[in-house]
Amino acid sequence: MLAYTYKEHGKFILEEKERPVLKDPKDAIVKVTLASICTSDLHIKHGSVPRAVPGITVGHEMVGIVEEAGSGVTKVKPGDRVTVNVETFCGECFFCQHGFVNNCEDPDGGWALGCRIDGGQAEYVRVPHADQGLNRIPDSVTDEQALFVGDILATGYWAARISEIKPDDTVLIIGAGPTGLCTLACVLLKEPEKVIVCETDERRISFVREHYPQALVFDPQSEDPESFVRSHTRHRGADVVLEVAGTEKTFEMAWKCARPNAIVTIVALYDRPQTLPLPGMYGKNLTFKTGGVDGCDCDAILKLIGEGKIDTTPLITHTYPLEKIEEAYELFEEKRDGVIKVAVRV
Repeated sequence: MLAYTYKEHGKFILEEKERPVLKDPKDAIVKVTLASICTSDLHIKHGSVPRAVPGITVGHEMVGIVEEAGSGVTKVKPGDRVTVNVETFCGECFFCQHGFVNNCEDPDGGWALGCRIDGGQAEYVRVPHADQGLNRIPDSVTDEQALFVGDILATGYWAARISEIKPDDTVLIIGAGPTGLCTLACVLLKEPEKVIVCETDERRISFVREHYPQALVFDPQSEDPESFVRSHTRHRGADVVLEVAGTEKTFEMAWKCARPNAIVTIVALYDRPQTLPLPGMYGKNLTFKTGGVDGCDCDAILKLIGEGKIDTTPLITHTYPLEKIEEAYELFEEKRDGVIKVAVRV
């Protein structure tokens, strides 16, 4: 089968590999129908994910059809259309039982697909612990509608959930990239009093204004972030800040724009360590919440999609066949042609 493979630092190639086989009774083999490229894939390519294993097939955002299921799999069967979770989790350990599935104690627990074991930018993928890692797609939901359920949409949903958003809150979202837009969609489900989006890219600003007109968006290059947020929050700062951009400047912006006693949720993955300047923020009494995503809400997300309450299909701006995935990566990495997300049809 064709598979896009991490060969070494800075090098991915499309190559022929053996089709995966069941290794455990709890495994399933999924025939991939639609995959996507994630910024985390680029982090692997650039060496920012040291646990990534050279030789693995990359890709952790995909949907498909169950081809085979092990004898221990009870929730899905061959022929089922499914989303594939970015995380592998056993459902049985202390962390899984408490909903902290990102910290699953299984050897393959956490982000394994496309990082430590073969992922889904390929014709087939083996999914360990399939009863947890696969979710059936309702007949009324298309592959395109479900594509982001197992990764960036799960991340946005998790981020909104742990941020404890209340009806009278003003929420600041920093970054309107793909994950930021999914976070925005999920934050709006909480119906806070006001949502402010900070973004520098003109096309993404236009996208937010077109698809999420209820959100107030501003460019920090033309507006001072602290002053802007204070002027729209009764001069106190944001009640909740979600940092989804992942730069040193946006990390600093997040805590500075938060009011005293606010929650700051760090959704972004950073290329290098960030510093908490505790003397400068002393007295703000901030609560920081940091991720990886606990991606255990996929059934709830699929239900919301089926009810028409979430629609992330506008994020898919380009579609390529698997045979041209190198072109798709080039477009995505260089952020050409207004790209937000690229779908890869298999």
